[in-house]
Amino acid sequence: MYIILFGSPGVGKGTQAKILSEKLGIPHISTGDILRDAIRNKTTLGLEAKKIVDSGQLVPDEIVVGIIREVLKSEQTKNGFILDGFPRTVQQAESLEHLFNELNISEVFLIHITAHTEEVIRRLSLRRSCKQCQAILNLNEIENPEVCPICGAINSLYQRHDDEESVIKDRINIYNITTFPVLDFYKDRKKCLTIDGFQPIEAVNAQIMKELKPD
Repeated sequence: MYIILFGSPGVGKGTQAKILSEKLGIPHISTGDILRDAIRNKTTLGLEAKKIVDSGQLVPDEIVVGIIREVLKSEQTKNGFILDGFPRTVQQAESLEHLFNELNISEVFLIHITAHTEEVIRRLSLRRSCKQCQAILNLNEIENPEVCPICGAINSLYQRHDDEESVIKDRINIYNITTFPVLDFYKDRKKCLTIDGFQPIEAVNAQIMKELKPD
């Protein structure tokens, strides 16, 4: 099964990707993670990407698509994948569509997770990261905010700059302008499923599974 997870920052794509990966037995492919892996493993494309990142520029689409191609051609994705974080523009969607055609990948589901802007801002404002183990947590789910519940580090939880309210609003604005139009590109090309991300995590996942496997 081939899945693209789509939605604004903070709607829960990463959370649902991990749950779906376990339930469906297919890998969660985060474009940010595979880009960092390519740089760390010093692949040909990874070395190119590192030069660009080190210079403070954004990695161009052709390199990102090339890294995605390497992953999609690997053994780990032979039974499918869950793509998270790409495409973010119509141009990227066009490049990804060419890649799918090249690799004979069809029957791709696009899962569009939605949530009210106010809820997204609230969720992201409550996120904290651990300096020690890099875990991303929610203040509502932490018993003692001075201790990381994952690694036990003390006073290691902090709010990332991109989780500050003003930055969140900017990210959502960018999403609405550059990323949301991707839906129009896919509406006649893929099986598009719209899921209410305002529900509890378990309910969101249950709805996704029902839509993917209605029988």
